[in-house]
Amino acid sequence: MRRRRRIGRWVNGLCAAGATLVLGDLAAFGGGPLPPLGSAFNPGTGVWTAAKDAELPRDTSLRVPGLQQPVQVKFDANGTAYIDAKTDHDLFLALGYLHAKNRLFQMDLMRRQGEGRLAEIVGAKALPSDELELQLGLLRTAQQEWNQMGPGSPARQALLAYTDGVNACIGEEKRNGTLPMMFKLLGYEPKPWTPVDTLVIQGDMTQTLDFTTTPLDYALLVQSLGYDRTMAWFPVQPPNAQNPYDPGPYRKDPPAPMEQPVPAVLPATMQGTSFKAASRQIGPSQGRWAPPAADTAAVLDVLERLRNLPPAAIHRGSNSNNWAVDGTKTASGKPMLAGDPHLNQTLPAIWYQVAARSPSYDFSGVSIPGTPVVLIGKNQHIAWSLTNVQNQATFFYQEKTDPSRPNQYFWNGAWRDMQALEYDIPVKGGKPEHLTVPLTVHGPVLTTKGQTLSVEWIGALPSPDMEVLLGILRAQNFTEFRDALKDWHAPSQNFVYADDQGNIGLISAGYYPIIPKGDPWLPLPGTGESDIAGTIPFDDIPQVYNPPTHVVFSANQREVGPGYPYYIGTTLDFFDAGYRASRIADTLAKGNRMTMKDFEALQNDTHDVLAMRIVPKLLAALTGQKLSAEEQGAQRLLAAWDGNMAVDSAAASVWWTFWNHYLSDTFQPWWDAAHVPVDQDPDLAVGPELTSLNQDLEAWTLNDPDNPAFTAPGRAHRTAQDVMRQAFSEAVADLSKQLGGEPASWTWGKLHARQFPSLAQIPELGYGPRPSGGDRWTVDAASGGLVSTAGPSWRFIVDWGTGVEGVYPGGQSENPASPWYDNEIPLWWDGRYLPVWHVADAGPGIQATWRLSP
Repeated sequence: MRRRRRIGRWVNGLCAAGATLVLGDLAAFGGGPLPPLGSAFNPGTGVWTAAKDAELPRDTSLRVPGLQQPVQVKFDANGTAYIDAKTDHDLFLALGYLHAKNRLFQMDLMRRQGEGRLAEIVGAKALPSDELELQLGLLRTAQQEWNQMGPGSPARQALLAYTDGVNACIGEEKRNGTLPMMFKLLGYEPKPWTPVDTLVIQGDMTQTLDFTTTPLDYALLVQSLGYDRTMAWFPVQPPNAQNPYDPGPYRKDPPAPMEQPVPAVLPATMQGTSFKAASRQIGPSQGRWAPPAADTAAVLDVLERLRNLPPAAIHRGSNSNNWAVDGTKTASGKPMLAGDPHLNQTLPAIWYQVAARSPSYDFSGVSIPGTPVVLIGKNQHIAWSLTNVQNQATFFYQEKTDPSRPNQYFWNGAWRDMQALEYDIPVKGGKPEHLTVPLTVHGPVLTTKGQTLSVEWIGALPSPDMEVLLGILRAQNFTEFRDALKDWHAPSQNFVYADDQGNIGLISAGYYPIIPKGDPWLPLPGTGESDIAGTIPFDDIPQVYNPPTHVVFSANQREVGPGYPYYIGTTLDFFDAGYRASRIADTLAKGNRMTMKDFEALQNDTHDVLAMRIVPKLLAALTGQKLSAEEQGAQRLLAAWDGNMAVDSAAASVWWTFWNHYLSDTFQPWWDAAHVPVDQDPDLAVGPELTSLNQDLEAWTLNDPDNPAFTAPGRAHRTAQDVMRQAFSEAVADLSKQLGGEPASWTWGKLHARQFPSLAQIPELGYGPRPSGGDRWTVDAASGGLVSTAGPSWRFIVDWGTGVEGVYPGGQSENPASPWYDNEIPLWWDGRYLPVWHVADAGPGIQATWRLSP
């Protein structure tokens, strides 16, 4: 019955979509007119065929071209696949086949986004995104990564086998008329898969995790607030209490060399794309060397253009938790590990759960459809999980140009010729759009408005990440794990580790660029003196192994203390405020004889550390004040509150609303007086999303209540207590107007919800919004505003003494008619978990077996 209702909602949703389709979080563009929907409802090849294709697997034998030997694939009741292959080649081929069987449209969207090919299927509205992605160069980087793989490298062999598996499925679906419905609605068929497509999807994730606009934000802040105030309020080092997992001592060595950037001259035809791409000398330059006052025009032009990218394509904020403890702190006497990466939550989900076994591999965990590896998981001897390091990886350069020297820029004492790449972008319903991408030594030129501004992004450098991940899958101990990570470049990640021999560790692997001169958090001069000089040597990056605390943890906080001798980023965007890290560190430090239930409780914890630091100060400021009846009720709620952002907590609503007013009452007068261009750069709006301001206000409230910032420009002197009282009164009035009733009825769930939108942005195919606990600072994080669309995307716990479990908010299938479309959301929502098995352990709950043969 439930499945019939879902099919009905799906059909109704397709009808309600009318003549347009929005491609959601991965694309986010109006699709223009769809083809006639009559074909979508054809009884032979339309929605009904897709519904039939959504039937759960049954025992069957299938022929899959390209296999070397027979492969067995088992499915459990929740859709997890268990691949048992006799050769490594067949493992990766079977994984490619399964990914395409379950997530082909999602895979095609992701490769199209990174390769700048969305306009080909949705029309000219996607051109701004396509142009920017081609400028940034994910496709160029993927092509170079593929060309650099030796014929015998494990990564090359895995990619070739995986590609064969995807194409075997595409061919099968075309022959049977069972391509996913979105292909039929958009009126196209997927092109054959290539290894470059997989590497582009890898680049998509890199871009999501470390391409930022922060130097542009700083430039606007300096123009409006001035340099001194900007750096006082958005400092390099955080002003509040922090919990670095690597407290030192630290060492400093000369910079290590970095991989060279993609060369300017590229072949005329690039594998894996339908574009024509060629290199030539760029025509007359429109840029000019301008005084600093003209920088704003260039900055705003780039920011406006970058807003045309899908929301997830630019990294904002922080995400993810992971930790491990050794056997001295567990009931089993063995190490335990936990991880929950916080990403955009959509249907279908970003993850596909799988276990696989072959002569060289035996692993289980979660993979990203389109790639042949699990990113988070375990093998027979080690387990690992990831969080984002948050170090600065994007740098903007002000190139020196001159109208009298067209097609040139000044660098390292001489005028140099710019290079340019030419692309023809296919556009649905129109002529191909021609794009010229100018290149300097730093990277692509993004604007010549006001001045020539280029970007150097570490994610655009070729990186052997696929080889590294395969090395991790094969690693048997910490030495092999660490050796593999020496070649990891981008995105920088905190790799937590625990093994079956009792060891734990954490390595923040990746490139940390070193800028020899200038402020790297601002656009830098492009004349050579501020070029990247190398990267922090691997032995000097943050890392620990079997620390005396018996605990390792990361939650996107600054991994090192103020004594670390290298610059790695500032408080604005690059690192979390530290509240999740503090909660994790305190809980693990106090923990004793911990079990998986303790780790479950911590992953689902909604305790707001910042609230518990500030609320006592607020209550003290309210003491002796004349309060209204409603204000007294709100005061009593806070006095009795335990700090949990629970869905049924009214105190949580009072706290959150108060904090937003406190931020606004403190900083907005300064923003207004300085004319900070929030209308042109919404990322600069005063609010909890500006990490630095939360840290400032916390530090001043606790330690400097007479800070000059509390006295608004042109107004009478104020202290923290004065502003808190004002913010509290405003918060109570705000909640009374919005929710009505008594303060005890102002529960957090009336303000706050979680939602998992569908990639097709058809509401009937999403989940929620549903009232929810948590906030952006709780371990069970809920990011994205009062209707959160980002948070824990995979909860994973390993106890080397008792077992493994995990859950993610979604299902294995992208087909809304499938019982495996959203079946794990209720488990995830309630804080429940499922066993995570290896292939050899997968007997319980097996529902069907596929026997694949060549």
